[in-house]
Amino acid sequence: MLDLSTARTGSLALPIAGTKVSLRVAPPVARFVLRGTDAMAAAGEAFGVAIPIRPCTSATNGQFSALWLGPDEWLLLAPEAETAQMQTALTSALEGIACALVDVSHRQMALFVEGTKAASVLNAGVPLDLSLGAFPVGMVTRTIFEKAEIVLWRKGAESFHVEVWRSFAPYVLAMLQAADRDVG
Repeated sequence: MLDLSTARTGSLALPIAGTKVSLRVAPPVARFVLRGTDAMAAAGEAFGVAIPIRPCTSATNGQFSALWLGPDEWLLLAPEAETAQMQTALTSALEGIACALVDVSHRQMALFVEGTKAASVLNAGVPLDLSLGAFPVGMVTRTIFEKAEIVLWRKGAESFHVEVWRSFAPYVLAMLQAADRDVG
């Protein structure tokens, strides 16, 4: 049975069965959406990760990652224990700069889809070419999986990080499990 609570400890029942891929709920993390190109340098310095300027790219330093979502929008991911410290550091660094910084940690969660058939399973609901040549390691994009908006990030040749709003997570998981059963 699915637990639809908003607690950051997870909202999906475990374990998640998969035959062709490994489907895992990612541990809780701090998530911030940063808007505003004038804020990139200051935010990157405070966050410890250079904010990516090339479309559909990501940058990582240890457990801290910055994902390009649009010409002036980034998703910043940090360890959950760093939420208050990161918010304080970013708010201080961005003081006086025209930008927006919003903590969206409770709004969404992540799923890990891993294995040799990960791209095939995701392609059951994602209308993009997920071959390694077209969607290389480090690439990130906002797209859809079936009817749900997701942020898709390729972390390895056979490893994807799927950011999804909590309210859509049970649906996305059910569709991933169905695709996992159907992929030959």
